[in-house]
Amino acid sequence: MAAEKWVYMVTAQTPTNIAVIKYWGKRDEVRILPVNDSISVTLDPDHLCTVTTVAVSPAFDRDRMWLNGKEISLSGSRYQNCLREIRGRAGDVEDKEKGIRIEKKDWEKLHLHIASHNNFPTAAGLASSAAGFACLVFSLAKLMNVDEDSSHLSAIARQGSGSACRSLFGGFVKWTMGSKGDGSDSVAVQLADEKHWDDLVIIIAVVSSQQKETSSTSGMRESVETSLLLQHRAKEVVPKRIPQMEEAIKNRDFTSFAQLSCADSNQFHAVCLDTSPPIFYMNDTSHRIISLVEKWNRSEGTPQVKPYLAVSCSIF
Repeated sequence: MAAEKWVYMVTAQTPTNIAVIKYWGKRDEVRILPVNDSISVTLDPDHLCTVTTVAVSPAFDRDRMWLNGKEISLSGSRYQNCLREIRGRAGDVEDKEKGIRIEKKDWEKLHLHIASHNNFPTAAGLASSAAGFACLVFSLAKLMNVDEDSSHLSAIARQGSGSACRSLFGGFVKWTMGSKGDGSDSVAVQLADEKHWDDLVIIIAVVSSQQKETSSTSGMRESVETSLLLQHRAKEVVPKRIPQMEEAIKNRDFTSFAQLSCADSNQFHAVCLDTSPPIFYMNDTSHRIISLVEKWNRSEGTPQVKPYLAVSCSIF
């Protein structure tokens, strides 16, 4: 390394995503491996995104992170897994203009400062952890000159938050559950880019900006342990629904796309109700919005809008 008073930093932006075939339930809690494949739509980063700045300096005495201006702990296994995986793949970095050179072996002893900001409510059903961990992994990979493609990076982001693997791509994204015990084949792949279906509009109504009463992590665990409907969904329903959704996306078939996403959303909430104790993510406002939208569709004779309920918000 060159002089000891330098700071080298990188800023990155990643969008959030909304699953149209949902991920709910893990077969491996440590590696965050899902019980089924899932498909999502990546939202426009100009509207919903995470922006993360990562900095490295010999002057930093420990790794630190701030989320939305508040310092948070990096001691949790999910953060540590992502940091370890990226550091293990780090390359040489040189900034001739600033006179900075970092060799691959230096990264193990250098510390990081990380500042991340979401421009939407955190832990309110808008996949803030997905955007956050995707942005963390992507920005660290840029900082450390990691030579991996987005699918390989998605396997690292997945270890922070399952859905994060899908936020490393734009457009329509599939997270393949994989079959290997080490999770190496549980990665995200892009089905179609953001220009494929540019007249598809997604409207989000945040019916509550409060944090969920039951976190996704604990909710999934309880569903896996107690819901027979989740077992049926993972084994029988989703394997048939995934190719149907892929075909609807390929053909830009809104009627099929809407019917499949709505059915999947309804089944997700049914699984939550089938969990013991039951999990409630919808509220009275959610139900009123669904009723109004369905009445509009019936009056028009064809689907104009389809309600899709994420964890704590309504999406159309």
